[in-house]
Amino acid sequence: MNHTDIAVIGAGIGGLTLGLALRRCGIDVQIYEQAPELGEVGAAVALAANGTRILQELGLGDELAAASIVPSELIYRGWNDTSRVVAHPVGDWYTEQFGAPFWGIHRANLQRGLAAAWGTEHLHLGKTLVALQERGEQTELTFADGSTMTAGLVVGADGIRSRVRRWITDVEPVYSGTSGFRGLVPRSAIPDFPDPDAVQFWMGPNAHVLHYAVGNTINFLAVVEGPRVWEYEGSVGQAADGELAAAFRDWHPAVRQLIEAVPQSPRWGLFALPPLNRWTRGRVVLLGDSAHAMLPHHGQGANQTLEDAAVLADCLAVGGDDLPSALTRYERLRRIRTRQIQRSSWVTSPLLHLPDGADARSRDVRLRDLVEDFSWIHAYDHRTLTASGKASA
Repeated sequence: MNHTDIAVIGAGIGGLTLGLALRRCGIDVQIYEQAPELGEVGAAVALAANGTRILQELGLGDELAAASIVPSELIYRGWNDTSRVVAHPVGDWYTEQFGAPFWGIHRANLQRGLAAAWGTEHLHLGKTLVALQERGEQTELTFADGSTMTAGLVVGADGIRSRVRRWITDVEPVYSGTSGFRGLVPRSAIPDFPDPDAVQFWMGPNAHVLHYAVGNTINFLAVVEGPRVWEYEGSVGQAADGELAAAFRDWHPAVRQLIEAVPQSPRWGLFALPPLNRWTRGRVVLLGDSAHAMLPHHGQGANQTLEDAAVLADCLAVGGDDLPSALTRYERLRRIRTRQIQRSSWVTSPLLHLPDGADARSRDVRLRDLVEDFSWIHAYDHRTLTASGKASA
């Protein structure tokens, strides 16, 4: 297949990865991004083996590894002491187990590495998509600046509020009833913090904290119940001063020290998409959060986006001139897996927020089998699946 008129909407992780993967297959792509320049969005990202193996294939492994931290362990703790509920190794053991490393990396460094590899020649900034229209075997795109173009294939990699998705389906993101506060804390501000090089969950009544090391900082996401109704425009709103600290005032001093070491961030509403019945319409297809935005409790949002990009590139490369079949194959290969991870992420949130008692003790026992229970996520290799053409978890 030699598409010379593929338009990718969105120059985030998914759009740039797809462009790089298609370029390796000799397929030309134009990427359109609404922002006037590419920059950091969010604080940090956790990349599991199912994502890092794709970045390594694209030749970015050494560069991104140098900018990343490999966690020592995955640790779960209770909310009011530092004893370990359960701990699992990461580090070299994880790489040997799953064939690729686990990285904690600043999102800006990941974005910068992808953007540098892509270059500027086929990147169009300041292009906000406002409309799509079928024109035979082409799709016409209209941008807010009045410009138009046509493409034989349009890929919507434009995130959870995707305009491309609205052209395919009327499904909108659903608020989970939980929200999060983010922070990057210098290690020097918390010198006595337990196991700073580990990925850690602190679990407690109506809240949890996830954190991991990124360079000389600790990246955290503190998740709380509420507000009951999300009344802000978009996914980000302001919370009252001190609201985060108040939510964790009875927690262990280490948790309070972490979240109070930096100014309170805005409140991030945690939204997810219900499973979509269709990812395609004609010659338009979705990728990443635009297709399956999920809650962050498995750390798989970016990794599933990377998988989408790799699988779609493979399907287009081997699909010859039969674009409809290539898109059908892509959707078949991706829908089951992403639905399973979406569902698992959704049910994980209340499990992390259990009060002390029998239910929490039962959860803690199940956490001992975490590696075995979720190895299907980390061991995924798109090359095996696209070669066989079989959909799989």
